[in-house]
Amino acid sequence: MRKIERYPVKGPNALWQLYRTVSPWKGVKNFIFIQFTRYCPILPLKNWIYRHVLGMEVGRDTAFGLMVMVDVFFPEKIKIGYNTVIGYNTTILAHEYLIKEYRLGEVRIGNDVMIGANSTILAGVTIGDGAIIAAGSVVHKDVAPGTFVGGNPLREIGSKMDD
Repeated sequence: MRKIERYPVKGPNALWQLYRTVSPWKGVKNFIFIQFTRYCPILPLKNWIYRHVLGMEVGRDTAFGLMVMVDVFFPEKIKIGYNTVIGYNTTILAHEYLIKEYRLGEVRIGNDVMIGANSTILAGVTIGDGAIIAAGSVVHKDVAPGTFVGGNPLREIGSKMDD
């Protein structure tokens, strides 16, 4: 089950009220740095920006593929362990803006995790150590350590023991 906090809003949908929850300057700064890191081929530089400019926790030897999109408004809610690979064009979100509410939740990705290309990780999920996420998956719930999951809806395909 995802661990998210819900914040009801009155008036227009929650996205119209975005800048009541996040400074517009934070959004602009984060967007510029995230766009740079999406195209940057230098892994240590990308990780430095994620850690020191965006406030993410990123473990050593973690690699972000080209075009990875991290949450623009709440990157500090993303925590990634060591030696993890985030595949090409993956999106990691720590927020959801809906009609009558917005939701926030930390994303925790463990050590030695492999996330396939074009996956989407939603707010409030935990992906356990050694998990493998198949390309094109939507991770809408927690993933147990050592499991191989994929699809939309997400389902278990196997475990590392099945190698």
